[in-house]
Amino acid sequence: MHNEAKQPFRMSLLTATCLVMGNIIGGGIFLLPASVAPFGTISLVALGVLTIGAIALALVFGRLAERHPHTGGPYVYAREAFGDFAGFLSAWSYWTMTWVSNAALAVAVVGYVHVLVPGHASPGTDLVVALVALWLPALANLAGTRYVGAVQLVSTVLKFVPLLFIAVIGLFFFDPHNLGSFHEGSGSALGGMSAAAAILLYSYVGVESAAMSAGEVRDPERNVGRATVLGTLGAAVVYLLGTLAVFGTVAHDKLVASTAPFSDAVNAMFGGHWGGTLVAGAAVVSIIGALNGWTLMSAQSPYAAAKDGLFPAPFLIKRRGVPTFGVLAAGVLASALTVINYFIGTGGVFNILVLITTFSATVPYLLAAGAQVYFLLTGRRDKVRPARFARDLVLALTAFGFTFWLVAGAGYAAIYQGVLFLFAGILVYAWMAARRTGRLPEAPETEQPQVAGRSPEPGRLPAAAPAGRETS
Repeated sequence: MHNEAKQPFRMSLLTATCLVMGNIIGGGIFLLPASVAPFGTISLVALGVLTIGAIALALVFGRLAERHPHTGGPYVYAREAFGDFAGFLSAWSYWTMTWVSNAALAVAVVGYVHVLVPGHASPGTDLVVALVALWLPALANLAGTRYVGAVQLVSTVLKFVPLLFIAVIGLFFFDPHNLGSFHEGSGSALGGMSAAAAILLYSYVGVESAAMSAGEVRDPERNVGRATVLGTLGAAVVYLLGTLAVFGTVAHDKLVASTAPFSDAVNAMFGGHWGGTLVAGAAVVSIIGALNGWTLMSAQSPYAAAKDGLFPAPFLIKRRGVPTFGVLAAGVLASALTVINYFIGTGGVFNILVLITTFSATVPYLLAAGAQVYFLLTGRRDKVRPARFARDLVLALTAFGFTFWLVAGAGYAAIYQGVLFLFAGILVYAWMAARRTGRLPEAPETEQPQVAGRSPEPGRLPAAAPAGRETS
């Protein structure tokens, strides 16, 4: 058997950074300025506050990865701190979020393809385009981490460069008269900032990407934290400068009604009508890159949980550094959801599941931030200098508060639907727990997984390990 450390390819710091940045920057950025324009320029303040929270969360993931540099990220931290059930809830929530989000990204790419290839479109054609967008990144994942890294690197550069170009050059065309008022609409300025923040809250989902794939990163104790922070900062630069440039180049009344704010910004800067094609091309590349990274994420969380017997054993099947069964399972589920979207309608199951993802994304974050607080407060102080202990605790509490704000911003419907789906996972946990107490599951994996478990607590039986897994 081959150990994960003998894999022919591990992601470098640059590749891991691109994974983080590519997963954070999806298709939403291309509508972001128009979405928050109705609240006035106070939305820029909201974006700045959220950026601080996202960087705090990124630093927390970096600290956690130093202690636990294993594939699975938030799942590993939650299980280490709070036990199997908390770990399962983290893995279940994250897995749900990834494959449903992939379906939403695949549907989103269709609109941009229409701009690049104008003409009559039918639901059948749109469905084919969406499915191709899902499975091309899945094929890259099935080819191995080397190809995942290559696609992520190229796609991140191809989308980052034009977005950064618009953001930087747009500052030279900046006109303060285009900004409109600081606060639009009725109510207080604080209420306006909170309303804008509710739209912006999920802009930074993906900061955990390097931690989730720590087992496939070269020198993870050092590089995961760096990649997490660098990737988050890179995305923040694009978000902040890009939104500011669009606000300053497109007249406010036009921006509020815009369906392509970056295209309008390019046209305002250089004239003509070619901005739409340029931005549509960047959007397609951006979404394909995000799908490439999120497809890998959809397989890593259940893989880590399956190593501990908390997910079905087939999720352990791994080839060339990628959990292949997890990739296929997520692809099939996302494809089914995409088909539902086109043949049943967007007002049905699809919208309900999208609401679920807005809540599901926050569960692993809350547990990870809580785990860091737990590690700092329970017998780990001797390993941390007093100054660093205080700093890390402040960062962990800031990250927890940021994530708590994410939950509040999700809305009642998202929380209600999300909690129901989260509790449905209890049945899966009960089934897996019953199997572990009855017999050892047969693991079909071909690569020896890196052990990311923890010592059993006093009076507690350790989880049964899949066949072929070394136990301590």
